[in-house]
Amino acid sequence: MPLNETPPLDPYAVLDVSPEADDERIRAAYLVRIKQFPPDRSPVEFERVRDAYELLRDRRTRAQYTLFSCNPEAPLDSLLEAVDNGRPYVGPDPWLAVLKKR
Repeated sequence: MPLNETPPLDPYAVLDVSPEADDERIRAAYLVRIKQFPPDRSPVEFERVRDAYELLRDRRTRAQYTLFSCNPEAPLDSLLEAVDNGRPYVGPDPWLAVLKKR
């Protein structure tokens, strides 16, 4: 990275939303930040907010950001650390019970 280039900022931190935020929440946070940093008074902050919104504005670009911004050496399950799908693993017993009934 050249000396005059700043490191990329986390778009979730720029918009002050969590990675689990939905489209409406991200858009609302974007509108709040745009009002806070209008382009005529804060052009640098405005550009950061706009770039963060471009990365997070829809599910596809969020998924691309998540997949391609992570450490490529880390295991894939590290991407799912913050995700709770609410379905605990129960093991093979329920399936075996169903199969034995036949």
